[in-house]
Amino acid sequence: MMPEHKIDSPDIGFFERYLSLWVLLCMTAGVLIGVFLPEVPAFLSRFEYASVSIPVAILIWLMIYPMMLKIDFNSIKRVGQNPRGLIVTWVTNWLVKPFTMYALAALFFFVVFKKLIPRELATEYLAGAVLLGAAPCTAMVFVWSHLTKGNPAYTLVQVATNDLIILVAFVPIVGLLLGISGIAIPWATLFISVVLFVVIPLSAGWITRSIIVKHRGLSYLEKNFIPRFNNVTVSGLLLTLVIIFSFQGQTIVDNPLNIVLIAIPLILQTFLIFFIAYLWARAWRLPHDIAAPAGMIGASNFFELAVAVAVSVFGLESGATVATVVGVLVEVPVMLTLVKIANKTNAWFPKEQRND
Repeated sequence: MMPEHKIDSPDIGFFERYLSLWVLLCMTAGVLIGVFLPEVPAFLSRFEYASVSIPVAILIWLMIYPMMLKIDFNSIKRVGQNPRGLIVTWVTNWLVKPFTMYALAALFFFVVFKKLIPRELATEYLAGAVLLGAAPCTAMVFVWSHLTKGNPAYTLVQVATNDLIILVAFVPIVGLLLGISGIAIPWATLFISVVLFVVIPLSAGWITRSIIVKHRGLSYLEKNFIPRFNNVTVSGLLLTLVIIFSFQGQTIVDNPLNIVLIAIPLILQTFLIFFIAYLWARAWRLPHDIAAPAGMIGASNFFELAVAVAVSVFGLESGATVATVVGVLVEVPVMLTLVKIANKTNAWFPKEQRND
């Protein structure tokens, strides 16, 4: 087992706990703006460069940068201390999750909901689901791990290694699955999106973290510096949703049922991936404080990256962008349900290794 590593990891905050409510309110506000004040999205559409919305890009950086500050890449030195737990995480996240997401989304959008969703729109929703499936969680997993009494050292390692894997695996997996779907793949835009929304904030976070730890210490970083961005992150997310749905206003009004239809395969996928990793960890007799975060990181999504790439590649008015935002809508209530399941099944794991 990995040694314990003290991390200041508070319970889920007020805004995060009710994130789905704020998301729903912002979606509603965006739709109302799009329908009754169409000049607002028309004005914002003027601020684009290389098909990337500058206002949205700025807001997404405000979301992602604080997350990257939390990643301690020095933790990778402990990568060999619990290899089986990391194998569960890596295989589930990168060899199972993207492909089961694709399969479930295709099944529902093209077969089960065939008469309810036009094929062209179903293809766009599938693209959004693919983006979610190829982006495992990098920040909120610290919260889910803490709520399940997960091993903080293991959580650090799994998040750090997944961030590095995203750099090399995200684009090929997304490109492969979009290609199978018959969707034109703008490779240059995909690569640019990863650079803009992963490489740059990841580098900025690492540089900032290194400088502050060197001059002020780790405790100052975690207790004083990072908390300053808590409201910034949530505000950036919510403003992004208002902008996205202002572009989607009339489409949502015309197809309100589609939000529910998109949510169904996303929710099923979340439960499926959690139990694949969680039960695999149980079969390997891993301790509960490793099994729980192993299941959580795959079940949860790096939805900020998925939204950013959807906006860059498909545009603010696309069905792909709507699908990624629905992923934000269902994230918190579903993950809190999984936290309860994990805590109630602590007895499934070897008693002498449990985190009671």
